[in-house]
Amino acid sequence: MTNNRFPVFAALSLTLTGIVLILAGCDANQEVRRGGHNQAGMVLIPAGNFLMGSNKTGDTGMQKEYGFIEPLYLDEHPLHTVDLPDFLIGRYEVTNAEYKAFVRQTQRPEPPAWVQNGYNVREEKLQSFKIETLRWAATQYFKLDMDTRKMPREAILAELQKIQQKRDKLPASNVTWHDANDFCRWRGGRLPSEAEWEKAARGPQGLEFPWGNEWDLKKINTGAKAEDEDVVTEPGGAYPGDRSYYGVYDMAGNVSEWVSDWYKPYPGADFLSQFFGEKHKVVRGGEAGIGHYTLSHFFRGASRGHADPAIPSSSGFRCASDPR
Repeated sequence: MTNNRFPVFAALSLTLTGIVLILAGCDANQEVRRGGHNQAGMVLIPAGNFLMGSNKTGDTGMQKEYGFIEPLYLDEHPLHTVDLPDFLIGRYEVTNAEYKAFVRQTQRPEPPAWVQNGYNVREEKLQSFKIETLRWAATQYFKLDMDTRKMPREAILAELQKIQQKRDKLPASNVTWHDANDFCRWRGGRLPSEAEWEKAARGPQGLEFPWGNEWDLKKINTGAKAEDEDVVTEPGGAYPGDRSYYGVYDMAGNVSEWVSDWYKPYPGADFLSQFFGEKHKVVRGGEAGIGHYTLSHFFRGASRGHADPAIPSSSGFRCASDPR
């Protein structure tokens, strides 16, 4: 199950190294330390007003042409000013390796995709396999594009480790809203509110896209350049053009993201959706996909998605917190 805008793209990401500490790169002048608490990897968004939502109308026939469930733009109405206190938000989306540390420590169920592609397999388990079983797993689960029939154990394990380490860096997805929310609380933070996410993405002037008001397909990961059709995401910051006014990455493309809010109308809105209320949680940001899902509409900072919080979604997430 996914949100109302995007097809499901399972998180295809693997690790052999157990719990891995990912140190998110950040400029020294942007690393935030308050009260002795190291909050590296978080960006401080200063207090103040910003423009949220839009007054856009008309879809030039896209709703009918592509069969969208609801009219475009209307759930973004009206354009309004929001005043927020300062807050911190993750510079990048939470990675597979970070989320795996949480899963293993808390003993919660793994995302379904991990079971399907072998991401849940521990290094010691692979090392215990008989050679024929290892060769079968490398081909069937890990999709190793090599002839393993004559490869020795050490060579196969080395190739699988390369796959695991590469996919450790990809954004976590295929999780429920509850999983994402619990992860952020486990880390001492929380999911960002919808308003916080939009301010971090659009800046104080309410830019159309994180980088400005002009659509530029080359700046974001839409999945079009993926070498593996099953792995369309990229490590955080792989597309430096997808950087917001505040220095937050991948808010237009890569994976869409859970936020804390229920999907509800903005104050003063005159559009009513059948999904409004405490039914679906809001999903923000565009997602690497195929076909018409590369339409610029869905990569805009004001665009809103929504999904059932109890069902694993193709969405990922990033965490937020209050300055300390």
